[in-house]
Amino acid sequence: MTKTPGTPAPCVGMGETQHSHPEDQLSRRARVAVPELVVTCECEQSPRGPCSCSHRHPDEESICSDSGLSGSPASSLALRKLSNSSSSGLSPASSFDECEEDLLGFADFNQSPGEALTTDLWKKSKNMVNWSPPPETVKKRSPWVQVVGHAGNFQTDSDGRLLKKYCESEQQCFLQLMSDSLRPFVPGYYGVTQRDEQDYNLMDDLLADFDSPCIMDCKMGSRTYLEEELKKARECPQPRKDMYEKMIAVDPKAPTEEERLQQAVLKTRYMQWRETLSSTATLGFRIEGIKKSDGTCNTNFKRTKCKDEVVQALEDFVDSNMLILRSYQQRLKELRDILEKSDFFKAHEVVGSSLLFVHDVTGKAGIWMIDFGKTVPMTPPLTLDHRSPWLEGNREDGYLWGLDNFIDILTTMLQEK
Repeated sequence: MTKTPGTPAPCVGMGETQHSHPEDQLSRRARVAVPELVVTCECEQSPRGPCSCSHRHPDEESICSDSGLSGSPASSLALRKLSNSSSSGLSPASSFDECEEDLLGFADFNQSPGEALTTDLWKKSKNMVNWSPPPETVKKRSPWVQVVGHAGNFQTDSDGRLLKKYCESEQQCFLQLMSDSLRPFVPGYYGVTQRDEQDYNLMDDLLADFDSPCIMDCKMGSRTYLEEELKKARECPQPRKDMYEKMIAVDPKAPTEEERLQQAVLKTRYMQWRETLSSTATLGFRIEGIKKSDGTCNTNFKRTKCKDEVVQALEDFVDSNMLILRSYQQRLKELRDILEKSDFFKAHEVVGSSLLFVHDVTGKAGIWMIDFGKTVPMTPPLTLDHRSPWLEGNREDGYLWGLDNFIDILTTMLQEK
């Protein structure tokens, strides 16, 4: 049975990882030229600019949305801001590039500072390379894909890592999550790197060990906007014509008389309205997008609201494979147990965050928490239970309420089969 809070939620208005120290890994990587980055975000921002921007692409909540990525963390991390010289080694590099870097590294072998690379040193280096064990066959990786979110926010690395455009709030979350009980349920984080004068958060690519994966992004919680966004909208309203057009395209009767006269709506008003159309308001989560193994992608879930519609979408996602569905159910139960004990979770308002579901034809399946651009800390000693209905000022996000309903839906689906 679908669980609901005491009162309805109001709608106001697994790849292997390196276990060595990141500094050691970076020093061995090749320093090669990086490809030009084409950023499609319309806003202007500094390399370390803030995430919030009134000129973002319409209908997207945060440039920190990273749907399509994830992974299991490395066992040991010393998190730090990487220098520009170190970060240059994080660009895509072939095995030949890495080999060349190793050769250059042999210049330190019995060589004084400033001494040129002699013939003897070259012979030693050459011999060491010739007698090195043959490299292991590189496992073919599934190409990284982005299901939803802003194009241009991501770049891939050659080591099963993903570079996501820098967001300070997301970085702070990852720094804490790496030592929290939630660590197995979030991408492994490796600090900040830079490409073409743009800072990126470096994390695991969770698709790296899947073969032609099926991917689903589900946004969790009973709202997808922060209370601060509501305050800013009241203090400095900026009606958006693009969002008005999106609104009337779905429901011509949705705008108020004032909005019709202005031919524009506020972003928060649009987001609140959109949530009443989807299962965010009724179930505490909504499907954002699904990408199947054949490459087809569906993001037309804005009006997927009822439980039966969600069930139909889930059945299509897993192709009625009950083993995969059971794996997802078990993973969500494990996540819920950890969330209820997590120090990080109880002390943060988690808004706009997603769960990334990934499985492939081998039956391998996983779920990870992603998107922490709108996850903000509570003022100590205040905490959240993540199930109470949201009233402006209490900052409850409904995350666990949505997770409870998701688990109940999967459990019912399994029982009926």
